[in-house]
Amino acid sequence: MNLQEKFTEVLKRHEELTQLVAEHSQPGSESYTAMLKELAELGPIVTAIQDLQGAQREADDLAMLASSESEPEMKALAEEEHRELSQRLPELEKAVHLLLLPKDEADDRSAILEVRAGTGGDEAALFAAELLSMYLRYAGQHGWGCETLNYTDTEIGGCKEASVAVKGKGVFQRLKFESGVHRVQRVPTTESGGRIHTSAATVAVLPEPEELDVRVDEKDLRIDTYRSQGAGGQHVNTTDSAVRITHLPTGIVVQCQDEKSQHKNRAKAMKVLRARIYDAERQEQAAQRAADRKSQVGSGDRSERIRTYNFPQGRVTDHRINLTLYKLDKVMTGEALDEIVESLIAEEQAALLTEAQ
Repeated sequence: MNLQEKFTEVLKRHEELTQLVAEHSQPGSESYTAMLKELAELGPIVTAIQDLQGAQREADDLAMLASSESEPEMKALAEEEHRELSQRLPELEKAVHLLLLPKDEADDRSAILEVRAGTGGDEAALFAAELLSMYLRYAGQHGWGCETLNYTDTEIGGCKEASVAVKGKGVFQRLKFESGVHRVQRVPTTESGGRIHTSAATVAVLPEPEELDVRVDEKDLRIDTYRSQGAGGQHVNTTDSAVRITHLPTGIVVQCQDEKSQHKNRAKAMKVLRARIYDAERQEQAAQRAADRKSQVGSGDRSERIRTYNFPQGRVTDHRINLTLYKLDKVMTGEALDEIVESLIAEEQAALLTEAQ
């Protein structure tokens, strides 16, 4: 299907939906809601197509006027306007192409963010805590809500592992590129010789599934309870409120001990479990789709080293797109993180545009 045929198809579908919504006998029904959602998604595409087609018609008219035997002043004006419009057309075409690219159905969803300390002992746990703080600040700057699902600390204030539900529209689209290994290079506060150490933390970003996306059968679960423990192995409480859930078919294990209530810990653990099962299914599908792709930005591979934070030089380097920013402090406060995220989104879009041609 060429581009013009695609335009015709989109415009025809938008017209059909507009009529169906107007004539629908049950406003508020599931089918009505689905049509409204599709109509809203098509709206920006239709506007972009109409803008492009209008500009193309205007360019044709100006070209005809410029080549006609009209007055010299009129011809000169038409030629100037045609040149200006010709410079705008590629941008209008690109905007339509981007809107027509296949969408990741999870992009608009909320997400579960998981951070774990990697190699590097206490220093890795301290860095994991700083990464988590960076994401929480970034979420606040975007107006997203955050709920801590699980947090295991260390004696010196580091983070062994944490899970946070980040709520908002488009959360997954902006955070999904954060999945992978984050490496830090700096002099630890415990280092008396001033030597630079390298340690790492792992980030996983899972789209939050809807109820219908993942069905979990109770018979497929093994649920263990135990006493919550804090830093150094000290008991947080004396009841078996902590919960560990194992999904037997996949071997996925989730645990939660933040709440004093076993019921609340189980609910939080189930939220994470569903997200991990859903993510595993998406990863498998993505791997199949990517098998014949030449390049892929942000594959979501948890073992892929994606970024280095060099504190002595004040720089952050994203290895996937060879982007280096000398504003480490602003990245760690979340303020400059969008510069990296926007570049990654642009790179992904460019790769998809190339594949679509």
